[in-house]
Amino acid sequence: MTRSAADILKPARRVVVKIGSSLLIDPETGGALAARFAALAGDIAALRDAGTQTVLVSSGAVALGRRRLKLADGKLTLDMKQAAAAAGQTALMQAWNNALEPHGLPAAQALLTWDDMENRRRWLNARATLEALLAAGAAPVINENDTVATAELRYGDNDRLAARVAQMVDADALILLSDVDGLYSADPSRDPGARLITQVEAITPEIEALAGGAGVAGTGTGGMASKIAAARIAGRAGIPTLIAAGAADQPIARLRESAPCTVFAPETSRQSARHKWIAGAVTPRGTLVLDAGALTAISAGKSLLAAGIKSVDGAFARGETVALVGEDGALAAKGLAGYSSDEMSRICGLKSAEIETVLGYRRGSAAVHADDLVLERKA
Repeated sequence: MTRSAADILKPARRVVVKIGSSLLIDPETGGALAARFAALAGDIAALRDAGTQTVLVSSGAVALGRRRLKLADGKLTLDMKQAAAAAGQTALMQAWNNALEPHGLPAAQALLTWDDMENRRRWLNARATLEALLAAGAAPVINENDTVATAELRYGDNDRLAARVAQMVDADALILLSDVDGLYSADPSRDPGARLITQVEAITPEIEALAGGAGVAGTGTGGMASKIAAARIAGRAGIPTLIAAGAADQPIARLRESAPCTVFAPETSRQSARHKWIAGAVTPRGTLVLDAGALTAISAGKSLLAAGIKSVDGAFARGETVALVGEDGALAAKGLAGYSSDEMSRICGLKSAEIETVLGYRRGSAAVHADDLVLERKA
């Protein structure tokens, strides 16, 4: 079904907005474009007032650090890029804080690496931190942690990082602000007959072939190819992606009024994408044996409580996939463990109110939350 930017954004509860270096950094001076930061901050404040939370994924640290360290033009070695990121990250956050603070939005820095996003335990910890920041009314500003990331374990561009963040925070939309207003049938700077492709229902080889190189030389690493790759990641999680121009005043407000852009439709619904991810676990890390009452409860769409667990087998961390079986050993469901195997062994059979007494803390009342559970059979 074709959906406009307005259809997607007006009811959105949460969005992830990625902003590239070419929009934030003056290519002549290498400094921050304060007016651009201010305009985007106003947009984010307007989203907040409309009931939409925003997570920012912002490039610009390396470019700002290059200027502060007076590094020569040209490609940087990995160690010098890490040095530039370290020097520039404080300047980037200062620019965002100066822009967001007048709107009552505290800027909160979060630096993530590939390993943070692909390691389930770190992913859960990062998600919990972002959820807490949003609940506190802050504006999380995320960047790849170039200072410590190695060449082998880097996303390399913030487009794909933004898609992973959109998955992490269960966003309703991913907005990739660019120096063009979307994907074109040809390079619009060379072909006056190039047309904007407003809807992409599926990312085919033909769509991928339309991607060009990076944007403004010397300021960014992402191009249309990385944006299409990000749209694929988000789409597989059921999240639509919007590629739009970010240089105009109030680019997000314009999108809410259906400004020109390219909308990449998700491949599936968010719920089914999440459930497919859980169900696709080849080898669960552990097994929870449930009593008859717990089997009936999860079959009715309820969360698994510790009281319904008879025993725990295997070694697993919080957030890893576990098999839920009956006392006959038959597989009933798969799900993501809300507690580690050690914790689960200590609380199985207990009422929710008793968990904190035994562990000294409580991560939640559910051993496996209903949203993180996929049934294999009915009780």
